[in-house]
Amino acid sequence: MEIGVCVKRVPMVGGRIVLTPDGQDVDTRMSGFAISPHEECAVEEAVRITERLGGTVSVLALGTAAAADQLRDALALGAHRAVLLETDGREWGPIATAAAIVAEVRRRADAGQGYSLLLLGNEAADTGDYQVGVRVAEELGWPCATGIKNLEITPGSVRARREYRGGEEAFEFTLPAVITVKEGINLPRYPSLPGRLRAKRAVIEQHQPQWQADGLRKRALRVPAEQRQQAAVLGTGADAVPALVRLLEELGVVK
Repeated sequence: MEIGVCVKRVPMVGGRIVLTPDGQDVDTRMSGFAISPHEECAVEEAVRITERLGGTVSVLALGTAAAADQLRDALALGAHRAVLLETDGREWGPIATAAAIVAEVRRRADAGQGYSLLLLGNEAADTGDYQVGVRVAEELGWPCATGIKNLEITPGSVRARREYRGGEEAFEFTLPAVITVKEGINLPRYPSLPGRLRAKRAVIEQHQPQWQADGLRKRALRVPAEQRQQAAVLGTGADAVPALVRLLEELGVVK
């Protein structure tokens, strides 16, 4: 079984989010980078499937040359092959991103090693985009399930389950297919030292897809106003009891 996993280089933003002066991007000068938790779980799930059923895991990333770091992180977790769809730094929308992934899938199929399964994170950790997996499946004509937190793979078929409005939905379909998974489907392993060394030496396959505009224009990013919290001192010692009782009455806790 050949499994492809799509990952994205996203900033690890901790604390206060700062925008660039033009309001077009998040200032990442003081941030590290990683793949999103959803995608890390997708890599782990793919590795577990191939450990059980055999096959190989290919990780794909669309981005600048720096995204090779995230591909090597995935290789250290157990993936076997890495493909960088290298860009010149311009922002790619979901339509163009899906088109680049589809081109890689078809290139792999033409080489006689087509993917049986494509796994993606349910949404991008930085932009929240949810469209890419669905667009890839539509273009390929493959079945697609999103928001999946449980997978059962057998040769040629898949059973996928997700939580929905307090219940559970189950899907059964044949392979090949596209599935987007959510954090919690598994607990990703820590990379081993041999895995890190192997990833460091690995050759990353590179292609340069052609950029295309999606017809959308970003005006500016906006950081939501912080919610400020205030505390009031009701009193000290026994003097605070009447004020505390009044507050509990207002909240309906006591009558």
